[in-house]
Amino acid sequence: MQGFIDCHCHISAREFNQDLEEVIDSSEQAGLLGLLAVAEHVGEYERIIELSQRFPGFIFPCLGVHPVQEVSPEQQRGASLQDLEAALPVIEKYKDQLVAIGEVGLDFTPRYVPNETDKDIQRQVLVRQAQLAKQLDLPLNVHSRSAGRPTIHLLKEQGVEKALLHAFDGKPSVAMEGVKAGYFFSIPPSVIRSEQKQKLVKQLPLENICLETDSPALGPEKQVRNEPKNIRISAEYVARIKGVSVETVMEVTTRNALRLFPKLKSAIRF
Repeated sequence: MQGFIDCHCHISAREFNQDLEEVIDSSEQAGLLGLLAVAEHVGEYERIIELSQRFPGFIFPCLGVHPVQEVSPEQQRGASLQDLEAALPVIEKYKDQLVAIGEVGLDFTPRYVPNETDKDIQRQVLVRQAQLAKQLDLPLNVHSRSAGRPTIHLLKEQGVEKALLHAFDGKPSVAMEGVKAGYFFSIPPSVIRSEQKQKLVKQLPLENICLETDSPALGPEKQVRNEPKNIRISAEYVARIKGVSVETVMEVTTRNALRLFPKLKSAIRF
């Protein structure tokens, strides 16, 4: 497989409004075959669909409700069932174009979920989206900050078979519970500055690793806009830790992505 797949990024983010064409061009030159554009809230769904139509066979849409919702640039809160209700009709409208439901998950960072009630609402929102993904026969693109074990347990309880746990911040031993369930874990370029991510890569089998950038976040440098072209940084680090070539990492992680997101197989221009 001669090329990378960025399994999780926010290409619809305002950080890319001024130079999107250049960002896409540089990512293709860096060897990207395609990228999965994940959503956080219903307000960006139409933008993601529009981008997937503007760059067919390269940008692939994932729609979902993120466990943390932005009230303003300075204020965030946990997702609510009302957020989900607003999103469901739009997901239904575009369901045939989607490659996954995402970004969904749990985020138990204390400032977002100060009590058990808030955690329970997040769980309900995730359960509903897990059920939706099963109905539509789509994988889940999953966020699990400060909630690695609860997220994996909930996915297993719901009978989810296809899931990508992006930028997993839990212990390697917890991640291995996900590996046993057949889940995949995507590694961002921030791995080069994260001891936790480095430990994760050491433990995870290459057969369960995918690559991501989470652009514009989780880049190789803090506070610097990340771009999909930085996918190679993830690949080079994984190759070094696993003692294999970058080409091997490219081949295996791309094969993993195609297995996890089967709609990509017929759509990507190899």
